[in-house]
Amino acid sequence: MIKIMTLGETPEEEIFARSEKTLDVSGPVAEIIANVRARGDAALREYCDRFDGGAPENLEVTAEETDAAISSLDPELIRIMEDAAENIRVFHKKQLREGYTVSPRQGVTLGERVHPIARVGMYVPGGTAPLFSSVLMGVIPAKIAGCREIVVTTPAKGGVVAPEILAAAKIAGADRVFKLGGAQAVAALAYGTESVPRVDKIVGPGNAFVAEAKRQVFGAVAIDMIAGPSEILILADETADPEFVAADLLSQAEHDKNASAVLVTDSEALAYAVQKELEVQLPLLPRREIARASVDNNGKIILTDDLAKAVDTANRIAPEHMEIYTRDPMAYLDRIVNAGSVFVGGATPEPVGDYFAGCNHTLPTGGTARFSSPLGVDDFIKKSQYLAYTPAALTREGPDIARFAAREGLDAHARSVTRRLERWGK
Repeated sequence: MIKIMTLGETPEEEIFARSEKTLDVSGPVAEIIANVRARGDAALREYCDRFDGGAPENLEVTAEETDAAISSLDPELIRIMEDAAENIRVFHKKQLREGYTVSPRQGVTLGERVHPIARVGMYVPGGTAPLFSSVLMGVIPAKIAGCREIVVTTPAKGGVVAPEILAAAKIAGADRVFKLGGAQAVAALAYGTESVPRVDKIVGPGNAFVAEAKRQVFGAVAIDMIAGPSEILILADETADPEFVAADLLSQAEHDKNASAVLVTDSEALAYAVQKELEVQLPLLPRREIARASVDNNGKIILTDDLAKAVDTANRIAPEHMEIYTRDPMAYLDRIVNAGSVFVGGATPEPVGDYFAGCNHTLPTGGTARFSSPLGVDDFIKKSQYLAYTPAALTREGPDIARFAAREGLDAHARSVTRRLERWGK
């Protein structure tokens, strides 16, 4: 049963504790990465045999396989995917940015240029559930950014990729899809093999092995974030419907046993009603064993004296997903500064953002919403600066630049300026 805690009475280390993944997979992951770097496709095929029930004839999905997958699906599901994809495009197109040029002083021109990252890799989980929504959330912003090539990898049990993932990849505009999962897929994307191209950045969620692999290859390539267990926090008052609140908490608890579902409220009546309702709904879930472990081990209901303290508590927790379920939810939106994505009002449950609204669902977890942002177009661009001085401008500012360099003890820096001034007779 979910625990009820009272702010100011329950020790803070319990209120603000997060689930900790104790599984250390750094050693096995390092071994997998080294093997893929050394042996390329041969190593990938061995891992497919070991983990996926057989190595496919072709590591890359063919156009015929994609077409067959799409034709096997209900056309209504295809329509829903296409509508969701359009919603995602509309939202993310607003994130496009342009470079700029400024001339702050006579003879000085400064600017910034924006470039798409050339080649990106998207990891898509396909183990316990094929998360084809993640394909749309990762590939579409990359396409909008202008990336030259977008490569998707996903586990393929028995050499077969879930048809929903292939359909989403086609709808989103992915260029290539590979039948690869786990740390070995991350290694292949980071360093390249005979079949898999080396990418410049890897994005997408995954299990502990995938997260650790991303951590280890960072530096050789860029990554988006290290995704932790899924989280939801609901800020609610006495007007919230306990049945809906419980359903929303379970929407994240069913992800995995380390997921976290938290209610923060100033209503004791709501707290106990939600606690009771969770016990009604939990046994009805197909993934009830997972949800039960999540709720019992990581779930909590935090009681506060008032909503102001509830807001402060929510900001301190900095959840991945946050719902505001109060009498006037918009009144609290500007006060929420640490959250990956905020769902405003009782008619906006978290799955709306997971699948269809258009906002991204790849979000910072583990409290990193304090300093991180949702996946978006900015993740698929890079910026460069440029500057241009006229001789007159360097003559004017050069002595100050040279003094600055000399003070740092970098005489060659200073001389690169003063040599010019001396040549020009200044």
